[in-house]
Amino acid sequence: MTVSSPTRTTREIRKDLPADLSASIAVFLIALPLSLGIALATGAPLQAGLVAAAVGGIVAGRLGGAPLQVSGPAAGLTVVTAELIQRYGWRTTCAITVLAGACQLGLAALRTARSALMVSPAIVHGLLAGIGVTIALAQLHIVLGGNPQSSSIDNVLGLPAQLADLHPAALGVSTLTLAVLLAWPWLPGRAGRALRKAPAALAAVAAATAAASLSGLALPRVDLPSWRSHALPELPTGPVLGILAAVLTIALVGSVQSLLSAVATDKLIASERRTDNRPPRADLNRELWGQGAANIVSGALGGLPVAGVAVRSVANVKSGAVSRRSTMLHGLWVVLAAGLLVPVLDLIPLAALAALVMAVGVQMVSITHMRTVTRHREIVVYGTTIVAVVLGGVLEGVAIGIAVAVALALHRLARTRITAEREDDGVHRVWARGQLTFLAVPRLSRVLNQIPHDAHAVIELDGSFMDHAAYETLHDWQESHLAHGGTLEVTGRAGSSARLPGTTSADESDESGEPDTFERVTGSAGPGASDAGGPGGASHHADRSRRGTHQCCRPWTPWQNHCDHRPAGTRTVTAAAAAKAAAASTEAAAEPEPAAEQAASPAPRGRGAGQLANGISAFQRDTAPHVRDELARLAREGQRPSQLFLTCADSRLVTSMITASGPGDLFTVRNVGNLVPLPGAESTDDSVAAAIEYAVDVLKVDSITVCGHSGCGAMQALLSSAPGTPMTPLRRWLKHGLPSLERMASRHHAWARISGRLPADAVEQLCLTNVVQQLEHLRAHESVARRLAEGTLELHGMYFHVGEAQAYLLSEGEDFFDCRVFDSVGQHA
Repeated sequence: MTVSSPTRTTREIRKDLPADLSASIAVFLIALPLSLGIALATGAPLQAGLVAAAVGGIVAGRLGGAPLQVSGPAAGLTVVTAELIQRYGWRTTCAITVLAGACQLGLAALRTARSALMVSPAIVHGLLAGIGVTIALAQLHIVLGGNPQSSSIDNVLGLPAQLADLHPAALGVSTLTLAVLLAWPWLPGRAGRALRKAPAALAAVAAATAAASLSGLALPRVDLPSWRSHALPELPTGPVLGILAAVLTIALVGSVQSLLSAVATDKLIASERRTDNRPPRADLNRELWGQGAANIVSGALGGLPVAGVAVRSVANVKSGAVSRRSTMLHGLWVVLAAGLLVPVLDLIPLAALAALVMAVGVQMVSITHMRTVTRHREIVVYGTTIVAVVLGGVLEGVAIGIAVAVALALHRLARTRITAEREDDGVHRVWARGQLTFLAVPRLSRVLNQIPHDAHAVIELDGSFMDHAAYETLHDWQESHLAHGGTLEVTGRAGSSARLPGTTSADESDESGEPDTFERVTGSAGPGASDAGGPGGASHHADRSRRGTHQCCRPWTPWQNHCDHRPAGTRTVTAAAAAKAAAASTEAAAEPEPAAEQAASPAPRGRGAGQLANGISAFQRDTAPHVRDELARLAREGQRPSQLFLTCADSRLVTSMITASGPGDLFTVRNVGNLVPLPGAESTDDSVAAAIEYAVDVLKVDSITVCGHSGCGAMQALLSSAPGTPMTPLRRWLKHGLPSLERMASRHHAWARISGRLPADAVEQLCLTNVVQQLEHLRAHESVARRLAEGTLELHGMYFHVGEAQAYLLSEGEDFFDCRVFDSVGQHA
């Protein structure tokens, strides 16, 4: 869903023209030397760099979906292009560029742009860093006065010989270029501020050219032949699979770089400009379309492959560009320079261009990216991709990087730590950390068999998954251990009780033939659950025969009162019995009167009333004895919750369960769609505002959490609502969710996603966006804004995926892809 930007008036266009004009000149001055340097690094004709810069500015600037992104010959494609030129020749490489552009058009038509961003950032950064290392090694030979070799390994092996045969003139010009390039941003004083308005790259090349010309050094220089002899593409010749691989490599590497650059440009714009002064957010599918068209035109005209370039895009934004005209004008200036400034360009020493490109290659190995991947424990993927790209090439490096990333993910999934120790009191304690799969069975079996048969053992399972092989191993060992007189206690994380119900006693053997699993019981159990080691354990076992063996009422079912599969004729009797049991404590407190003793059985209840009575009975019998003291304390002292928890009224969302909270912890507000009406909004509901004010000003909560969930019916209704639908109470209430729908469609707001994947569909996208939007609504409430300003209140976003039983917390800020990210909360959070 997209929202078109409002049409700009002629007056606004004229008003913005000076800003676009000055920005285009700044970008042109950066692009001109870089385009020549990249062409030199690839081994292509130098005019090819100018063709790609002009086409990238005019064609991609006009058709692309990122208005302020500047496209042209990119350093990220240098290595790939150089390999193709060496293998197939320049004219065939131009034809491959045309085919790669057609491939990009196909990807745009399939709307796959967002999917390209699913590649791990560690692989992308490692790819760019590996390309940077390759570029730097090759250009170092030109800086020293020699010629680069065909591979990175040869360049490294050839360095000793090159250092022994230095060319002082080339080395001096290169050193001057690098010195000016590094020192230019730090020029002091008022004069320095004035000089810094010129791009550092232009200043460095201009200084080196002036020095070489004035000193009369004999150096290889730029040699732009006549455009009449400019080489155009020819039909590819060679192995079909090799040509196809080359086309896909150019298309995929160029697409990923362009899309990442577009997202980074959007992020830069959002951080530096107000909302009313921003261009529309990048349309990534349209940007891919523009890149494809530019590559077709560039290849057809004998130019290098085109991609979005972050360096020039940043310069465009920081120079004050307002619209895509700045990018297009920069392309026009390149065309004029290629036709009118050839005598000036022919004065540039090749060593100066090589030093400039070498510096760009070194900058592609980013310390910031290293810190980021290290923080996310992906430095192995990053480092492996760099080495593979440098030694094997781009395609091989990406494939190896993906393989290592997958292997690392599988290792983390399958990693299990099993340890054991004997405590001073003779208890043998076993810890199993991680997922128990068949891979862990040998270690698990070895550790369990070291425990003496007659000992008391405590097994702590700290994981969220156990497969059938691990279950059978533990199940068989338990039976053997108990049969030899040993005792056993199985606990979950943090000591919560667990058991193997199928082996507790012969009476409770499983009649269905299906293997039992662990049933975890916590101290704040829900209806129908009990502590297996506490007073409710016996009644829990006794109730099992009454529940029957229906599949959804198996012993591991957390809510054993949630359904009723008894014959219709017996439900009323059981419901009446449950009601009588629920009143047992009252009847025991006073001597019953004769009339009460002879009273008839309670009137039959409906199924809903029977379920309610069953639940109340189970609570009074199993749970109330454990929580009565705590509730009595809360009754004396009053409630002091730590947070306001605002969530949906959906019955599948059990707040105490997903937050492991108990009485007095959460001040909960529930409504359809977890909506927070804006103060003063039309048809507002003061009940939510009243609850917010009470929680913030009276209860003094420390935080407020807005919790959405998957499959929200309110969000589905918002997406499917049609104009003219009659207003009902539900429709009027859902009007408070329209800002979330508008936010999801807007390009001026960061969209939301779950860490590690894209939203499954539009409903999940809206559910995530709605949490972000309702947090904005919260900030508009006076009491919340005041506490936030004081620094005494925190706001949190949460998303619960019902089908996965997985909670996600909204992280601070935005990620590399300009998204608000919901990170999963693991067991050790």
